[in-house]
Amino acid sequence: MESSSAKPSVDSFEVIIVGGGMVGTALCALLAQAGMQVALVEERSAPLRLNDVNGALPAPRVSALTPVSQRLLTHLGAWPTMQQTRVTPYRGMQVWDAEGSGEIVFSADEAGVAVLGHIVENVVTLAALNQQVIDHPNVTTFFGTGIKALQRLTGSASPRYPASGDWLVLDDGRQLHAPLIVAADGAHSALREMAGIEVDSDNMQQDAVVTTVQCAKPHGGTARQAFIDGRPLAFLPLTVAGDDRYCSIVWSTNAEHAAQLSELSKEALGEALGEAFGFRLGQVTACDKAHRFPLIQRHARHYVQPHLALVGDAAHSIHPLAGQGVNLGLMDAAVLAEEVIHAWQRGAPWGELSTLRRYERRRRFDNSAMLGLMKGFKVLFGSHDPALTLARNLGMSGMNQLVPLKRVVMRQATGERGRLPLSCV
Repeated sequence: MESSSAKPSVDSFEVIIVGGGMVGTALCALLAQAGMQVALVEERSAPLRLNDVNGALPAPRVSALTPVSQRLLTHLGAWPTMQQTRVTPYRGMQVWDAEGSGEIVFSADEAGVAVLGHIVENVVTLAALNQQVIDHPNVTTFFGTGIKALQRLTGSASPRYPASGDWLVLDDGRQLHAPLIVAADGAHSALREMAGIEVDSDNMQQDAVVTTVQCAKPHGGTARQAFIDGRPLAFLPLTVAGDDRYCSIVWSTNAEHAAQLSELSKEALGEALGEAFGFRLGQVTACDKAHRFPLIQRHARHYVQPHLALVGDAAHSIHPLAGQGVNLGLMDAAVLAEEVIHAWQRGAPWGELSTLRRYERRRRFDNSAMLGLMKGFKVLFGSHDPALTLARNLGMSGMNQLVPLKRVVMRQATGERGRLPLSCV
């Protein structure tokens, strides 16, 4: 029996990632495939496997993955598996103001791309990414455990890894050391809080209501979104066993309305969604109850400290209006991996600020711009001022006639912004 006074064992790695969601697992795969020794720490008791997600109906939480994100997932080897499971491409988008006549239509042909994106269940993406890392020889996983403490140290920390670094103490007492620790543990990041990084928060005064429905008419590979009294309602296309009448619903609405929707029977929920959407896809049948979660935009004041970096929702969380949240996080992972691997390959200290600040500079502006844009949309479409209502309807209708301008907007929406990391090209 081990003495209670015995020192806990210490495991050293080149990078430790806290958080095994889509962004953290993608980062883990990128680093491991480059040859780095990576630890992945996740509170969930076991990794999500593809056998766990092959249900008859899609899961309620989905993402609109851009072609840039698709290229990253292809680079990681996850995309073919996702295609075999369930992904739904969309080639068109329709956005309109339910309080007026403004409407804008986007198409892949106008953008000069094969597709505008794919609607994919989050569990499908995560399971496919897990398949790339769980048995990888360069990855050590710590599932079913959280973190108890972050210990900040400088100087030589390990004979194996002489670079300075930080230490994590896990819930079970084990200690992990690495020159770089990454917080990928979500919007309520415990690691970010332990590091003392402050966050600017903006309560959007809305909840997101999500569910899966079957419509009377096929979706035709088009994503649709209506602004109803400042509350965007999206019907995102899903194809289930060849049936293209399914949609994933995301309705961003006030808390009182969200609570009402979550209490409706499936029959009443389907009727309410169909009526709110003007029955553009005919009668709507809800396949599941409504699930809800609050919408709060957050942005960390700093993405990096010596030996520490934030990615994904730990660095920023965004309104689901444009479906960009996971795409921004995956781009964080790709850029951070590129900077860290480049430093590691040339023998430079990959956990030092000189390396990590390059990641922050490349990502902060893009994330800030998208957060600001989503806040602006909420203000614009949430206003009941007659002059502003007229202006936004005229603006949407006018823009719909300007194909070159629409092409620029669509290029931005498909993720083609700034200097892309090589894994996304």
